[in-house]
Amino acid sequence: MNSLSDYMDVALAFHGHKCPAMPMGLRAGLAAMEALGVERSKDKELMLLSETGNGHAAGCFLDGLMTATGCTYGKGNAEKLHFHKMAFTLIDTRTGLAVRVSVKQDFMKRALNSPFIEKRKMGVLPQDVEPEITDPQVERILSLPYGEFLDFGEVHRVQIEKKKGVFDAQPCVRCGELTFIDKLEIDVDGNPVCVSCRKKTAGDANGTFR
Repeated sequence: MNSLSDYMDVALAFHGHKCPAMPMGLRAGLAAMEALGVERSKDKELMLLSETGNGHAAGCFLDGLMTATGCTYGKGNAEKLHFHKMAFTLIDTRTGLAVRVSVKQDFMKRALNSPFIEKRKMGVLPQDVEPEITDPQVERILSLPYGEFLDFGEVHRVQIEKKKGVFDAQPCVRCGELTFIDKLEIDVDGNPVCVSCRKKTAGDANGTFR
């Protein structure tokens, strides 16, 4: 992806609907990458700590962040902190350099009083909000200078705990399903048991673990 338009095309296909919060996250993620002087994460070169949560009006912000940075739940380099804030920290895992970026309070207050949010408060699904309401807001966010809607913390250094990937798996003695060994526990008989089977037998005399 070489342009904002390229990123936006991918983000819309991934996110599923057009709304103001997703491109806000997309541009915030690109801005953080620019601040750190890094490229999109192909593997785990970057780590994303998003302060968003569930159920609030702008959770779509995180999908924009993930599209921009390449940090995803599948790769294990994206984490949601559930602070219910429009903010995040992006970390370069190779250097330990990090930057926190947040949406300006005044900008967010105005966004929460926008015609788009008024429709959402009425129960209208985001994909059903009229384009004449959604499109101008999205286009404005895509064209704003970063400084008009984002606050940047100082680039700082953090401690990085690097973990090796787990490539070995064994079957659980109870369900028989192959489980990566870092999540197998050993019962009193010395047999490997997966997390789900351990939870099913919690409190049972035969479910005691070392």
